[in-house]
Amino acid sequence: MNTTEKVIFEQFSYWEKAIGVNQSGDRSKLLVFVGCGTSFNLALSLAACSNMSGRKAIAVPGAEWANRPSAFWSEWRDTHVVALSRSGETTETVTAAKASRDAGAFVTALTVEPESSLAKNCDQLVSAETHPDEGIVMTVSASLMVLLGLQMIGQHVPGSVVGSARRLADALDHALPGIITDKTHFVFLGSGPLFGIALEGALKLMEMSQIMTQAFHPLEYRHGPISLVDGKTVVVMLYSPDQREAESKLVRELNEKGAIVIGFGGPGDVELAVDDDLSLAGLVVLPALQVLGERAAQARQIDTVFPRHLTKVVKLE
Repeated sequence: MNTTEKVIFEQFSYWEKAIGVNQSGDRSKLLVFVGCGTSFNLALSLAACSNMSGRKAIAVPGAEWANRPSAFWSEWRDTHVVALSRSGETTETVTAAKASRDAGAFVTALTVEPESSLAKNCDQLVSAETHPDEGIVMTVSASLMVLLGLQMIGQHVPGSVVGSARRLADALDHALPGIITDKTHFVFLGSGPLFGIALEGALKLMEMSQIMTQAFHPLEYRHGPISLVDGKTVVVMLYSPDQREAESKLVRELNEKGAIVIGFGGPGDVELAVDDDLSLAGLVVLPALQVLGERAAQARQIDTVFPRHLTKVVKLE
């Protein structure tokens, strides 16, 4: 077991410490979730959850918000910018936070590094202790930022999600041997708040295993990209309860074209129950998607402790 795998399976005690802390009662006109890479994927999910709860929100990549915020939102009054960064040192995100404060927005830093540059350039800090052994690949800290972000927008995160996520990760791990061997094309599908999680699953597997991955809204996948499906394809379907019928039809079509389907919350060659509310489902499935990335890397004999071309902190010189 390498360090990446160890951290994935040891993350749940850190969830338990974070549940119920750093909650916010802010009611700004607009929430702008800003981040880069994994943090932007999480921002997309949190923005969707916020809108579902009645709080208007958007998600914007850090560089875009720093350089051209008017392309996304033209008013600064009553705007609350939530800047997500594991390290708190990501150049674009720190720049976006500083620019937002200078323009008059309220800025929250969502990070696991409370002494970082981002933490020192915000109006509110939302943070939690993370696993000290987490390396370049972002796993437990990604889960923690989703958990903290959900609480920040007023979502109740019950302690039961810890057991749900642990069981789901174990169930997928037990089902994987033989499923992903020799597969060269992975597709992640999810809608609503699960679209950002699908993007994160794809990113995680790609950076860990160096396998080509894609992520789409489920029904959008039929409009062109489905042409790539063959017997080397694995599709990860993150089912939304209100879209399960349409998504199940798509899965049947993908099976007919040769794909193996892992179904979270619905039918597939591997079916995994997700019993939590849609707003919590993204958090619950994250560790399982991290396990998938690690196992895909191991199948190719790639060490995820030292992923190619990546560093733990991304800074622009």
